[in-house]
Amino acid sequence: MIRCLLFISLLIHSTLGQKSAGTPSPSQKWLTLNGKRPLVVARGGFSGLFPESSSYANQLALSSSLPDTVLFCNLQLTKDGAGICLTDIRLDNSTNIALIWPKGKKTYDVNGNKVRGWFALDYTIDQLFNNISLTQGTLSRPGLFDFQSPISAVEDVVGVKPAQFWLNYDSFYTQHKLSPASYVQKAMRAMRINYLSSAEIGFLKTMNGKVTAKTKLIFQALGADEIEPTTNKKYSELLQDLASIKAFATGILVPKEYIWPVQADQYLGAPSTLVSDAHKQGLEVYASGFANDFFASYNYSYDPTSEYLQFVDNSKFSVDGVLTDFSPTASEAIACFANSKAVSKPVKGQALIITKNGASGIYPGCTDLAYRQAMDDGADIIDCSVQMSKDGVAFCLDSADLMADTTALTSFMSRSNTVPEIQAESGIFSFDLTWSEIQTLKPQMANILPDFHRNPAYKNAGKFTRLAEFLDLAKTNAVSGVLINIQNAAYLASKKGLDIVGVVTTALSNATFDKQSTQQVLIQSDDTSVLSKFVSVPTYKRVLLFEDKIGDAPEQPVQEIKKYADAVAVTRTAITEVSGSFTRRSTNIVAEFQKANVSVYVYVLRNEYITLAFDYFSDPMLEIATFIGGARVDGVVTEYPGTARKYLRSPCTNSDKPEYNILPVQPGALISLVPPEGQPPATAPLPPLKLGDVVDPPLPPVVNNTADTAAAPNSPTVAEAQAPHSSALANAANVCLSLVAIMVLSLLFSMEY
Repeated sequence: MIRCLLFISLLIHSTLGQKSAGTPSPSQKWLTLNGKRPLVVARGGFSGLFPESSSYANQLALSSSLPDTVLFCNLQLTKDGAGICLTDIRLDNSTNIALIWPKGKKTYDVNGNKVRGWFALDYTIDQLFNNISLTQGTLSRPGLFDFQSPISAVEDVVGVKPAQFWLNYDSFYTQHKLSPASYVQKAMRAMRINYLSSAEIGFLKTMNGKVTAKTKLIFQALGADEIEPTTNKKYSELLQDLASIKAFATGILVPKEYIWPVQADQYLGAPSTLVSDAHKQGLEVYASGFANDFFASYNYSYDPTSEYLQFVDNSKFSVDGVLTDFSPTASEAIACFANSKAVSKPVKGQALIITKNGASGIYPGCTDLAYRQAMDDGADIIDCSVQMSKDGVAFCLDSADLMADTTALTSFMSRSNTVPEIQAESGIFSFDLTWSEIQTLKPQMANILPDFHRNPAYKNAGKFTRLAEFLDLAKTNAVSGVLINIQNAAYLASKKGLDIVGVVTTALSNATFDKQSTQQVLIQSDDTSVLSKFVSVPTYKRVLLFEDKIGDAPEQPVQEIKKYADAVAVTRTAITEVSGSFTRRSTNIVAEFQKANVSVYVYVLRNEYITLAFDYFSDPMLEIATFIGGARVDGVVTEYPGTARKYLRSPCTNSDKPEYNILPVQPGALISLVPPEGQPPATAPLPPLKLGDVVDPPLPPVVNNTADTAAAPNSPTVAEAQAPHSSALANAANVCLSLVAIMVLSLLFSMEY
């Protein structure tokens, strides 16, 4: 009962997202066949999250998507001629049938291929309904909702009262003395079927005179080289004769690659003319294969809304609908981002968009290209993490260790060493190379995981940016502000004779940032002693960086922080706790700091779905909405500023009467649907911020290191001389990860990617 009430609460919350979207704005014009907005077709309901066609999947798809969303059912027929909804003809891929009847495995000929498994035609509807449960068919999706729901009959899906219903039939059953035509005719007397599709031309021709004008017949094209059973021709060949298809169908359903092919390098090729050609014949075109958690193309930068827009808002054509596992994201793309690129301008008081190494999801971080892309994408604040070369040149790079963000490993492996004051692993450090040596290197795109590459065509593009060049770029382009991140100041001063604080102070003064207030200047450090060095310039805003995970901010340490900082930067899990790839609860950290007039910035936001809790539907927009619209942070630190700007400029977040609402998630709501016995063990709460975590020792004097007589970096004297730091819990271990379903997500959140 409690889980039922929680699900109802989740439905109500989700329904608010589409309460206003009944009728599209009449001013919007679409390049669909009928001029109306494209349809969202939910394959098996919200199958990207829940087992396909389960009650949870169907109800949440309808409550969180546009009101005219279509529920899509892949018809399978049972031994006694009943219809159930499952995509895979093999029931063992989406149910627990193999556990119930372990000896029921059989082999059938399916479209010319021998397929082994458990099939619906060997069981009655009562056997299936009373004995088996649904499971998630995609391993990378949450399995905690497995075994909770029985299979859904066609009547069950129609019973949730979707605005429209789509039934898709596979030719397999005709070969086994089950008549899908008879089933459909009988079903249509009891329910409304708005769309009837099949990959078999013979079936569609049979049904052509047996359905009313209210039911659209759709020809489904399978893979380009697969054979259509009636004509014995390839589907790609059949699509060359659209006029013939028009004789028995009102539209076509095709894999999205027929429309926008993806090349071998995983970038988009030129679009085909299929949509335009079909529209000329009066045929509607529906594209299939959309899922937020499947890689599509590097062109989309892991933003699933960008892929939908490629098909519905490209100025040349629009498909008439998209078949998707994530109907809320498709709804969001169509209602909030299509035809509205310049609808809203940024509003005063909105959260700041702060870059992490520029637009480092698009180009190598801290390069000129990354910064220019960030400004083009609408970033408010561009950032420079200052590193120092051996000869005192300040430049921008994420870390003093050059191995991740440059090609140093191929050129200077012999110069690697271990500096425990900075990190546990060995590295090739900027302060051990001269600027001329660093300039011989190339920038390198950083990837969050080996299987998640970013824009590989530009993996070594751009040039390194000196601090002075960065400041000049910001002034020339009139960006709203800059963030200067200062790292390792105590070590550089005491062991390398490098005064990074003095260098930054001088650079800002030379660029006259200390004599103006038009552009914001944010000075960020995890060291309060560094921040105290900039108190003399009142226009500078000081930001204390917390690399440790904290779960609460009591008044005493907050008041101590106010002596040194005007803002704090905290990790995502400090605001929304995540465990097992599910959000668990919201903390009070934002409110506690803002109550003391300390701004809160959250870091680091990324587009890659592997970094997102399941609650966010593999959609970075929902995470942004949760931090900005829900937690009310003052700024987001992101490697994809364009995604954050798209959200903030959307009429769905910046309008009195949005067509659709992008709502923050309710932390803990999704995991609450899992029975207690099925939930992963609860993790211990994150520790509260303590007074001793705040104040750092004074910075040591800058040693005279011109003769290079300082102790070796890995000598005992260096390790002992370094004063303890308040951020001593920073991540220090290299962890080798592989994409093994949900386990990798848990690891990522434990590392706070």
